[in-house]
Amino acid sequence: MSRGRSSISKARSYKEIGEFWDTHDLADYWEQTQPVEFEVDIQSEVTYYPLDTALSAYVRSVAMQRGVSPETLLNLWVQEKLQEASA
Repeated sequence: MSRGRSSISKARSYKEIGEFWDTHDLADYWEQTQPVEFEVDIQSEVTYYPLDTALSAYVRSVAMQRGVSPETLLNLWVQEKLQEASA
C-alpha cells in the first residue's frame, strides 16, 4: 500500500480496506478513481485424481450443500487428513 494507507478508504491494512468496501459503493467514489495497468502472474498447478463415479457424485452433493465447489471441498478434506496424519 503506498503511503501506508488506501487513497479512498484511508485504511491502513488490507483488512480495513475490505471492511470499508463491504459497506460502501464504488459508484459513490468513481470520480476519485483512475485507470491503472498491472500484470498478474498466477502459477497454479492442477493435478487430477480419479474418483469412483458414486464417490464423485457424493462429493458434489456434499459440496453443494455446503455452498462450495467440489474442488474446494476435496482440498479442505485432504488438508485435514494430511494434518491428522502428520500429528
